[in-house]
Amino acid sequence: MNLAYLPSPSQGVWHLGPFPIRAYALCIIAGIFAGVWLTGRRWAARGGNRDHIADIALWAVPFGVLGGRLYHVITDPELYFAAGRQPIRVLYIWDGGLGIPGAVALGAVGAWLGCRRRGIALADFADAAAPGLVLAQAIGRWGNYFNQELFGGPTHLPWALLIDPAHRPATSPTVAFYHPTFLYESLWDLGVMALLLWLDRRYRPRRGRLFACYVLAYTAGRAWIEALRIDHANHFLGLRLNDWVSAVLFAGALVYLVATRRRTGTSTGTGTGHGTGHDSAPDASLPDTSAPDRDPKDG
Repeated sequence: MNLAYLPSPSQGVWHLGPFPIRAYALCIIAGIFAGVWLTGRRWAARGGNRDHIADIALWAVPFGVLGGRLYHVITDPELYFAAGRQPIRVLYIWDGGLGIPGAVALGAVGAWLGCRRRGIALADFADAAAPGLVLAQAIGRWGNYFNQELFGGPTHLPWALLIDPAHRPATSPTVAFYHPTFLYESLWDLGVMALLLWLDRRYRPRRGRLFACYVLAYTAGRAWIEALRIDHANHFLGLRLNDWVSAVLFAGALVYLVATRRRTGTSTGTGTGHGTGHDSAPDASLPDTSAPDRDPKDG
């Protein structure tokens, strides 16, 4: 028996008359609003129109939710399509099951559509949005707490999470305390957000490089957190599929950072070439070169 531990939530669903209000959905929604708010502040500080962020979010958020669900279903199809399963539950997003890689990937498609309508370079928007995106992830992860899902292996650490019998693994029904991997990832995400804000203030990374730093830092954390999780996952060559996806994304971000290390130009924010804040200063993190800057509308 642990003398100190994190209690499981007393409930994850409340009812307003006949309508269920699910904590998982509230966490996702709160994360989205927080992310859009922070992105709007950063965009305005760069000389952009803050209203444009709301317009882009109207495209990026639905695409992101769809992408997150598709990723989950594609990587774990047997949860919905195996014998005895109910394929209709693919639509039950409130039960949990949104994959962050898919959400970011398809959300980027939605963001591109929104940026294109406003004549904004996607890379400029991505740099402004990166800290807000990881903030949204940090808040959204608490939905897993209320669903009592995606926890790690058994532990006796003082911050172990008490899991109700109904949510414990079938292989260890008498084990009550598990690693709160949702908390680990939430704290890691907040650390990544702080790192990105510091990098942006200190070095003013050029278009796309701050977003690449986000991918690099997030996937590095996801690797060790994924190793603790014991929930169902498909494997390839002994590793969870999420590990392979993280490895590919980490490598891609690293290659991008190396390939662009000698280019000049920083995020303009407005897509017009006349923004403020970061517009006129070269990237202080790397040596200056004579390479011309790119037109912001090329994104």
